[in-house]
Amino acid sequence: MKKLICLLFLIPLLSACGDSSADTKQYTAEAINEHDRCHLCGMMITKYPGPKGQVHLKGQTVVPKFCSTRDMFNFALQAENKRQIEALFVHDVAATDWEQPKDAAFTEATQAWYVYGTIKKAVMGPAVASFKNQEDAVKFAQEFGGAVLPYEKIDIALLAGE
Repeated sequence: MKKLICLLFLIPLLSACGDSSADTKQYTAEAINEHDRCHLCGMMITKYPGPKGQVHLKGQTVVPKFCSTRDMFNFALQAENKRQIEALFVHDVAATDWEQPKDAAFTEATQAWYVYGTIKKAVMGPAVASFKNQEDAVKFAQEFGGAVLPYEKIDIALLAGE
């Protein structure tokens, strides 16, 4: 009988240990407001064309926002920042206007596709155009040039033009 009581007591504890979904936080992209400044360079984010980005960091309530996906990557790829990142968001260029990207067009950066080396102008150097779907990225690259890359292929060397 003692064994049964102990077992009944332990079952809820064991199931709680295995339930990691209770600790998983779901992130959503935040709106970029008219007066928001780029976390990396300090420029007014909405004054410039091209896709923007944002990063959700562990234990932080303030979400760093960026005037370009390039600046977001330059921040996110730094070793001291990389391990603090919980979520990244970028604009899906296929779902919004290049000149004035809309907040409703944010998509998860780690699942996105990128076009690097396009003739389309953005702020802070060559654009890193972001797309939710690979097909849209390929179509964009065919029209405006550039190489289609998955998230994993964007690194500091690429951004530095190496």
